[in-house]
Amino acid sequence: MAETQPRRFEYETAEIVEELGFYEYVLSQETLDNFRLAVDDPDASFPTIAIKHDSTSFGMVYDDYAGPVNAGNGVEFHNPPIPGKRIKVTGRIASKYWRREKPYLVLEASAVDEDGRLLEEMRTYQMQKPDELGKKWQPPT
Repeated sequence: MAETQPRRFEYETAEIVEELGFYEYVLSQETLDNFRLAVDDPDASFPTIAIKHDSTSFGMVYDDYAGPVNAGNGVEFHNPPIPGKRIKVTGRIASKYWRREKPYLVLEASAVDEDGRLLEEMRTYQMQKPDELGKKWQPPT
C-alpha cells in the first residue's frame, strides 16, 4: 500500500465495500511462542487473532477516529500461519447501517500467506457513537 496521510473518518460519506488497502508482515516464532504463553496453550495455532487485522487496516487509512464500541466480531480460521512466512492482509468497509438510531460500521479483513494459503477471515461490527454507551445508567441532569 502506498504511504499516504490518514484522513478523517466520516460515517456519512464512507462507502460500502471501500478497499482499505493492504499490509504485510512476517510472523516470527517468538510471536507464536509469546501468544502460546499468553493463552496458556502450548499448541495454540492462531496468534493472528491478537493482531486485529481489520482494525489495523482501517487505522492505516483513517485518522482521528472517534473510538467506536465493538458490538461483535467473528473470525473464521482456515489454515494456521507458519512462522517465517510473509502474511498479506487486505481490509475493507463491508457495510454500514443504522440500528436503534445508532450508526454501525462493518469491517472485514482476510489474511493470506506467501504461498497463497488463506489463514483467516475476520468481520467486526462497530457502533459509531461511543458517547451513547451507558447513557441509560446516567442520572438525569
